Amino acid sequence: MGPALRFSVVICVHTEDRWDDILAAVASVHGQSHPAHEVLLVVDHHAKLLDRLREHFGGARTGAPAPGAPPVPVLIMANSGPRGLSAGRNTGIASADGEIIAFLDDDAVAERDWLRHFAAAYADPAVLAVGGRTEPVWAAGRRPVWFPEEFDWVVGCTYRGLPPGKVRVRNVLGGNASFRRIAFDLVGGFPIGIGRDGDRRPLGCEETELCIRISRTLPDAVLLIDDRAVIHHRVPAERQRFGYFRRRAYAEGLSKALVTRSVGARDGLAAERRHTARVLPVGVLRGLRDALLGRPGGAARAGAILAGTAAAAAGYARGTLRTRNASSTRQNKGVDTFADDGTTAVTAAHEEAAV
Repeated sequence: MGPALRFSVVICVHTEDRWDDILAAVASVHGQSHPAHEVLLVVDHHAKLLDRLREHFGGARTGAPAPGAPPVPVLIMANSGPRGLSAGRNTGIASADGEIIAFLDDDAVAERDWLRHFAAAYADPAVLAVGGRTEPVWAAGRRPVWFPEEFDWVVGCTYRGLPPGKVRVRNVLGGNASFRRIAFDLVGGFPIGIGRDGDRRPLGCEETELCIRISRTLPDAVLLIDDRAVIHHRVPAERQRFGYFRRRAYAEGLSKALVTRSVGARDGLAAERRHTARVLPVGVLRGLRDALLGRPGGAARAGAILAGTAAAAAGYARGTLRTRNASSTRQNKGVDTFADDGTTAVTAAHEEAAV
């Protein structure tokens, strides 16, 4: 057996409001049964938070812990790119020293064997990415009765319809994922502009675009989800409201328009078409059945599935129209539509996200 894989864990942070969550996330990495090589905290254009973290963790930016510091070194750094999650992750990738780079949300905690299950999957050299299962931790202590499990992706969690066990997938989910460093060396990093960007609409799909790019560049690459690699993701009260649910679904549609503009509808929407055709109708019927049986929230869950699907479709239609119009304008002006790393130009999406 060769030497143990070194995991660099990247946690992107952007607000002091999550201070306790950030510390809990770091502590969960320190407690792994497969020890992490390092933790990289990337601060997204927030000088006060950057200084506070450096003071708390002793300002360490070396490869070894300072006296009295945690056993796993914590490296604190500022996002070196534009504001947003993708640029923050790319900053962490550039500074990471491990063979495997894992990503953990700043408001999530990983179970003790999170990295151990990731490491086991990488025993196969064809595996270039491994994701896990993300369980919601509802602020109210329980799931809202109207919130359908088929839409748990709205709050960044594993949703009903994903296959159980250890399975091949088109893409991993970004808040609980890992990649071989060589994947980034070969295809580049996360696309700038597709994902979350501070106070803009809650966009997403940057990991989808990256994973499709990996599979296209390396057709033999294996991307997995192992649902034993579990993290627990906090869902604050404001994200348990129907207004956020609808906005997030609409923003997902916008993001999918960007992804399909970059990689085409066949790859960009393959999983979504299956989910819409096979999983969501069953969810609606389940909700209506529960309503007929007098179970709480059944009709509301069925209605939420229909409303969320309609919002995502509307976002996709609007995003497609805007990107087509923007592309036509850029081509008329002789401006390239695509960035050098194969990701799509996203000016139109940023304009739409600001609406």
